[in-house]
Amino acid sequence: MSDGQPRSTALRRFLPIPLAAAVILGAAGALLRSYAAGADQSGRDPDEQEQAVKAPQRVSVEHGETVITLDADSQRRSGIELATLHNAAHPERLRAYATVLDSQPLTELRARYADAEGRLRTAQAKLAASKAAFERARTLYADHENISAARLQEAEANYHVDQASLAATQSRLRMLSAGAQQAWGPVLGRALTDAGPLAARLVERRDLLLLQVTLPPGRSIVPPAHDAFVRLDGETRVPIALVSVAPRTDPHIQGASFFYTASARSALLAGMSALAYLPSGKSVEGAIVPDAAIVWAQGQASIYLRTGAQTFARHAISTAVPAPGRGYVVQGLPDGAQVVVQGAQMLLSETYRAPAQGGGDQD
Repeated sequence: MSDGQPRSTALRRFLPIPLAAAVILGAAGALLRSYAAGADQSGRDPDEQEQAVKAPQRVSVEHGETVITLDADSQRRSGIELATLHNAAHPERLRAYATVLDSQPLTELRARYADAEGRLRTAQAKLAASKAAFERARTLYADHENISAARLQEAEANYHVDQASLAATQSRLRMLSAGAQQAWGPVLGRALTDAGPLAARLVERRDLLLLQVTLPPGRSIVPPAHDAFVRLDGETRVPIALVSVAPRTDPHIQGASFFYTASARSALLAGMSALAYLPSGKSVEGAIVPDAAIVWAQGQASIYLRTGAQTFARHAISTAVPAPGRGYVVQGLPDGAQVVVQGAQMLLSETYRAPAQGGGDQD
């Protein structure tokens, strides 16, 4: 075969035509597959290529808990950070139910009382004038009957009418005062009738909102808690200040109630309901779990505890007892346990990304 002779011609010379065509097509297909594979690998991230080669199973179930296995490099790339938990005694807080009250009833009561106070001043002035007129008439009549008996009788009648009017106005004020204390308690009721600064701030809606906080049935706090807050959006805490015991309960809850105030600059609005937390005066033993460590799935709060150099176990917790600062007091955790405070959400995503495989100790 000469150098200028085509290769296909040489194949046809030594091989049958069908066999030669099959060899040529096979070689072309192999070249195409090799090119496609090279192009695919050249466009992928080296870490992705490494993961595609290794593809380890990271999720397992041991002793009924979901366990994530990450080597040191994966932990570093994922930004995993840990905090050590310590058990100690912390103030117990009772969960209660808060409702932001509309200030309109306070405004109307204060307006009725102010109107009655105005009527009282008017009645007092009229009585003073009619009394003076009656005394002059009586003096003149006694002095040789300088006025008629009819004018004396008229002056006396006006005086008695004004006395009755003043008594009626005073009675109305007493009724309004009693009603205010029955509806709002002695502290807030007196502030309303005396036009105290607390009532003014609530009525004018300058900087305070009024809340009614009700404990679950059968629970009580003695004395009423001063250090309390309501929680919004799961995390936001709004401090509330005690006013007094409420003289009525929430009909839907039927527990002991208290009046509290909150800043009008908060996210609270009239008619809004929220959870409130009141110190019970007792202590509870547990570890403070930071907010950053908590992940939520299907309404359940969980944390990831480090169980080994490369393993993290998902552990369900209760958020019924908020910590004095941030986070929650959780009972039953091992003292000195390490909890994931950065990267917990990534671990949760990893939990749901791959199907869990049972470990050797699976229940």
